[in-house]
Amino acid sequence: MKYDRIRAKRPTHDLEAWQVGTIERVDDRDGHCAVDVSTPDGQRVTLIVSLELRDLFVRRLDLEPDETPVGERVWYRRRT
Repeated sequence: MKYDRIRAKRPTHDLEAWQVGTIERVDDRDGHCAVDVSTPDGQRVTLIVSLELRDLFVRRLDLEPDETPVGERVWYRRRT
């Protein structure tokens, strides 16, 4: 399976390849993670990432242990 990419911090290279959005929802689906992101123009994008990548970007969001990533800003790239 080809996974999308998601980052908690602004990328330092290939900036034109990344989109920015705000997390609306994070769900586990069939052994993968689905992250719904709203774009600045009001669209919703669903990104499919590995569970390991989910753990990595959530850890890098600087959240308190009981906080959810919903509402946090992320950068993403869709894989097609």
